[in-house]
Amino acid sequence: MSPETPVRGEIPAAITVTTDHQSCFALRHQVFVVEQAVPIEEEIDALDASATHLLATQNGVAVGAARIVFQSEVAKIGRVCVLQPMRGTGLGAALIKAAIDIARATPGVTQAKLGAQTHALGFYQKLGFKAFGPVYDDAGIDHRDMVLELA
Repeated sequence: MSPETPVRGEIPAAITVTTDHQSCFALRHQVFVVEQAVPIEEEIDALDASATHLLATQNGVAVGAARIVFQSEVAKIGRVCVLQPMRGTGLGAALIKAAIDIARATPGVTQAKLGAQTHALGFYQKLGFKAFGPVYDDAGIDHRDMVLELA
């Protein structure tokens, strides 16, 4: 990642599918491992190799990321992260909408699912997701599963 500081208030110009996994992993490390104390050994997993990765950049600086794991008719959106200076700008919603667009464009995919941190349930509900099932612990953080019907 570049040492440049992103500008708060501007949504990044680009959210793209990327093979730049190192930038995605660096963002995830900062948000999940450093800020949220997720154990480093739980942050990167075997699904990263087959996932579709999204990277948000602003002025060439990586500022947000997400991944999509396709499992039959389900697109599992996860590892959604935004650097602190960009939170509250709409970037998180833009990343989710980009992931949903990719899921909708993928033949046979009828649902988008995710495991939301419980403090973010309202954020995902505004984007059309519905919570289901019990609250569960994932890496020491309370989560709840959510689904969006695409068909």
